[in-house]
Amino acid sequence: MAQAIQASDIVGVIGAGAMGAGIAQVAALAGHTVLLHDLDAHALDRARAGIAANVQRLIDKKKLDESAGRSAIDRVRSITNLTDMRAASLVIEAVAERLDVKRALFGELERIVTSDCILATNTSSISITAIAAPLTHPSRVVGMHFFNPAPLMALVEVVRGLATSEAVAQTVYATSAAWGKKPVHAKSTPGFIVNRVARPFYAEGLRVLNEEGADAASIDAVMRDAGGFRMGPFELMDLIGHDVNFAVTQSVFNAYFNDPRFTPSLIQQELVNAGFLGRKTGRGFYDYADDAGKPAVRIETNMRTPSHIVLGERAPLYERLQSRIASESTSRNDLPGLIAQIDDAYLFLTDGRTATARAHALGIDNVVLIDLALDYANAKSIAVTRARQCADEAYAAMVGALTKAGYAVVPLKDVAGMAVMRTVVMLVNEAADAVNQGVCTCADLDLAMEKGVNYPLGPLAWGERIGIARIHDVLLHLAAHYGEDRYRASPLIAALRQSGQRFH
Repeated sequence: MAQAIQASDIVGVIGAGAMGAGIAQVAALAGHTVLLHDLDAHALDRARAGIAANVQRLIDKKKLDESAGRSAIDRVRSITNLTDMRAASLVIEAVAERLDVKRALFGELERIVTSDCILATNTSSISITAIAAPLTHPSRVVGMHFFNPAPLMALVEVVRGLATSEAVAQTVYATSAAWGKKPVHAKSTPGFIVNRVARPFYAEGLRVLNEEGADAASIDAVMRDAGGFRMGPFELMDLIGHDVNFAVTQSVFNAYFNDPRFTPSLIQQELVNAGFLGRKTGRGFYDYADDAGKPAVRIETNMRTPSHIVLGERAPLYERLQSRIASESTSRNDLPGLIAQIDDAYLFLTDGRTATARAHALGIDNVVLIDLALDYANAKSIAVTRARQCADEAYAAMVGALTKAGYAVVPLKDVAGMAVMRTVVMLVNEAADAVNQGVCTCADLDLAMEKGVNYPLGPLAWGERIGIARIHDVLLHLAAHYGEDRYRASPLIAALRQSGQRFH
């Protein structure tokens, strides 16, 4: 097995922006002398000052010995002449996301560095194969994709192009681990792991918004308080910047030859056209002006106290929900999939069909659907939707029972798959396809999504919790409802359902 480069080996970092400075800090704290290069001397000064400030904060918080911190700061050396990289054992570029720029840079570096120097690119989206193709020795080029801010984010995607040698990839993997990171292996495909698999998190929220299923604040609240995500899709897009987020989606869409799974949103395109890019411009889905109030989440107020509650058969996925609704109920209704009958209303977990379609299929008018939650026992909010034919009195009793159980009930229009369920199922589906296409292993995929974008569970582990058969059914129902290839089920999900096997 390949070993990490030695602490005595010199690391070069090209580009003194936020990412380059962050990578330099990580390498310096790991004991390396770091040659930080930029053509702009002022950028180098800012980067070194930022590194010094970050390290000082670690010292002040007693997370780093003062002597070790001072030594790390001293090991970062500024250079403006690329020929000074000749002594480096590993060079990591963090320059503009342009193929021509990266090719030209590596072409120049190849004439400077030693024959065994590894050339790593921090690109988040450009093909490693394409970057390496013009070089005399493309086997030493590898992706080393850090996540911003590099000192804080644990994940590093180690990405192999077609020509990347196994030894180089393993050395960079081992080096990343030695630097305190959580590395994963990935094949060079559009979006690698994280930027590909994360697309549905934004896309499905935008789809629900486009169908006027709910407003952005309400969808965000449900994704946080029921789904367990740190941020909802709209507040996260505002944080990232719509120009950046839209460009990544457009890039992945183009790279996959217009696969409908990655279709960009017209809503987001309009925000970009208007210059409403999110927090950095003061306006996106939310208004960030000093005098702007916090947008209200819509909470259902149409409720009444129910007179009786009958639980359906208990199921591991939602038994904690049943316990919150009626912990002492002994009555049972054996209607398949029923969570609870509350007066004349019937509560089911969404399965990718609309409540109206579900009511029609069951021959029951008063159907209410509830959205997925990561943990029904501790969820603060929960989303519900009702069939068009559901009576107001029946719906109000259901809302009353859920409110009494301690949930803030967020009403959605009757959209297929609701909000959390459709998003999580599409994340599972994209994750399964990435594994099925050999991009990475199941274990690396879940690790990447947990460490790279802070998901509460890896998508594949989450899919197993929900149930492979249920995931497959939701996809089939979404595909039937929309008539779009966007919701086609991954062959791996179908195969696992048929075989009774699992991802892990």
